[in-house]
Amino acid sequence: MTIHASTPPKLIDQFGRQVDYIRLSITDRCDFRCQYCMSEDMTFLPRDEVLSLEECARIVRAFVQLGVTKVRITGGEPLVRKNALWLFEEVGQLEGLEELVLTTNGSQLVKNASALKHAGVKRINISLDSLNAERFKQITRIGNLEQVLDGLQAAIAVGFDGIKLNTVLMRGINDDEAEDLVSFAIQHNIDISFIEEMPLGDVSHIRDSTFVSNSDTLKRLQSKHSLIASTHTSGGPARYWQVANTATKIGFISPHSHNFCESCNRVRISCKGELFLCLGQDDKVELMPLLREHPDDDTPLKEAILNSMNIKPKGHDFDLKRATPAVVRFMSHTGG
Repeated sequence: MTIHASTPPKLIDQFGRQVDYIRLSITDRCDFRCQYCMSEDMTFLPRDEVLSLEECARIVRAFVQLGVTKVRITGGEPLVRKNALWLFEEVGQLEGLEELVLTTNGSQLVKNASALKHAGVKRINISLDSLNAERFKQITRIGNLEQVLDGLQAAIAVGFDGIKLNTVLMRGINDDEAEDLVSFAIQHNIDISFIEEMPLGDVSHIRDSTFVSNSDTLKRLQSKHSLIASTHTSGGPARYWQVANTATKIGFISPHSHNFCESCNRVRISCKGELFLCLGQDDKVELMPLLREHPDDDTPLKEAILNSMNIKPKGHDFDLKRATPAVVRFMSHTGG
């Protein structure tokens, strides 16, 4: 597709879905090693194979000029990237961008929460899979629960428009904490989303044996709380329930039990500059070569983004019973 300056094109795929939301990973590195996200002994990318922060800013600017209104910065853990705050400041001032959000493990929020708010970050999602310090360390392998909870308190004190916990329940590991995590969210007047574990990367446990359906989690929570179906949307795939007489909403992201592909409005860019059109498929476009071959011209970049809409698949194809995962890259590679 050729770009005409008079009428900026929009990102509409072959199924008529408009892409107005991107998730950009700025690093594959993390200070945790969560079981469902990466292996314990990870080999990280060399620096020259990772987008510079300036290249990240160029990509976001191009997408915003093509009609994207929501940008989520992810990793790995994005806040372990040196000078990451510069990128938030650059992106936060883009004309046309309505929402800049962050997904983090919370470990770096004590020292960064205030600066992130000032840079224009609207909402923060914090991964939290257990309220038990020993179990938390088991799931993250090296994480410190107290550090994360302190980070959460720092984010609350700063006053973001929205703070949400992201939880992956695993059978026999932390599935008995669903009610406690919701009670914790209610206590702090924040939201929580439960995310079904996805078959990405070759992790240490058999996902079919640890998988917890969000349908089962919902039934479990309904036995304790009065939940009201909500039309609220955060622009992503979560389906929400309001906890009656509280400020807390419970989201369910259910790629297995409730496919959400028919309304998919997002794409992901890895820290290598790979534009993935679907989390659960390998269709991608390499953006890094275009950035480096045309350092002063974003036209080839924008044309590649527009043309990528022709290969965005109808949906993912997750199957927990496969002997090997359909997608071999780790979640930390694509971006959380």
